[in-house]
Amino acid sequence: GVTLTQPKVKTVQQGQTATIECNIDVGIYGSYLAWYQQKPGEAPKLLIYYINSLQSGTPSRFSGSGTAGTGKDFSLTISGVQTEDTGDYYCQSFNSPL
Repeated sequence: GVTLTQPKVKTVQQGQTATIECNIDVGIYGSYLAWYQQKPGEAPKLLIYYINSLQSGTPSRFSGSGTAGTGKDFSLTISGVQTEDTGDYYCQSFNSPL
């Protein structure tokens, strides 16, 4: 299986830049890395797919980075954090045949 590791809690002041890291124990083949935001009582909402592609409706202050191919380290950056950005963030990956 694939294990993804993320920080548990991160506190950022409004207007600051927040970076959330995601480490994968094995490299992913291709660009199968997505980021989700979840607020209490709501289903997870897709923010970014294929490492750095913004889902329709995702504000431009969100961005994703990482190396496609066999990359293991990825990050989600929120530039100019807003109060509505409060929530839980998850990265998702899956193995794909070469």
